[in-house]
Amino acid sequence: MGVADAKQQFIEYLEIEKGRSPLTSRNYDHYLTTFFEQAGIRSLSDITESAVRTFRLTLSRAPGAHVRGQSSATMKKATQNYYMIALRSFLKFLKKRNITALSPDTIELAKVGARDLDLISVSELSRLLTAAEGAELGALRDRAILELFFSTGLRLSELCSLNRDLDLSRDEFSIRGKGDKVRVVFLSDDAKMYLKKYLAARKDMDEPLFVSNAKNGSKNSSGRLTPRSIERIVKYYAIKAGISKKVTPHVLRHAFATTLLSNGADIRSVQMMLGHANIATTQVYTHVTDRQLREVHKKFHSKK
Repeated sequence: MGVADAKQQFIEYLEIEKGRSPLTSRNYDHYLTTFFEQAGIRSLSDITESAVRTFRLTLSRAPGAHVRGQSSATMKKATQNYYMIALRSFLKFLKKRNITALSPDTIELAKVGARDLDLISVSELSRLLTAAEGAELGALRDRAILELFFSTGLRLSELCSLNRDLDLSRDEFSIRGKGDKVRVVFLSDDAKMYLKKYLAARKDMDEPLFVSNAKNGSKNSSGRLTPRSIERIVKYYAIKAGISKKVTPHVLRHAFATTLLSNGADIRSVQMMLGHANIATTQVYTHVTDRQLREVHKKFHSKK
């Protein structure tokens, strides 16, 4: 089997059998294509430990991403790992199909440090949510988006996929997330209120929950909001709220998780609400409970 055919079958396998999103499939395609081109892979037998080692050296010396006017000296270890994860998954696929190739066990990931979280304070969060004010349709939509992010901890792609047939008489609904897994998320009273206000103000009958360029009195919208549009909406209100740090939909997901933990939720419950397959992914938030323990310790000893 040629390497191009094998890669195509792998990408189709990701979408059909593994239920991965089109975005994930495109990313894996990109990582593998980059490896094949830079390592000169023409056949599966060309994928050797030596070829992988040389490619990893190339990645480690590659310039970092250009972010906010600055470039990091080299590509981050976590980014390098994305290429190796894609290659290892590809090799596992070949092994599962009994196709002779390099063993996936030879692919090791670079060690990375603890992930830093982009967080906003309670006061910043409050200012962000209230920055979307007004009775016009656009403001109602944007407030509903912000409240829904904070109430549910939804991923950006999950929120974009929602349709307007949500049962707002209930405090919960099901969402199909990563890996085609279904979980239940919960609506706060504020999220329900602003969703109802927004939907009551809409005149169109379009299926998506959040649409673009819908105006008062218009019976047609310009379609479902894209992930990029929602990122711009969040950024706009963060600036309006006077928040200097970068705020994204994922930062609101962080806020959802850390608020739960700060108010006594256990890590397993937070894992389920976030839709994390592995508890280790959720444990990045335990610094919040660590801080609480520190305050408890300090308060106890101050009494002596």
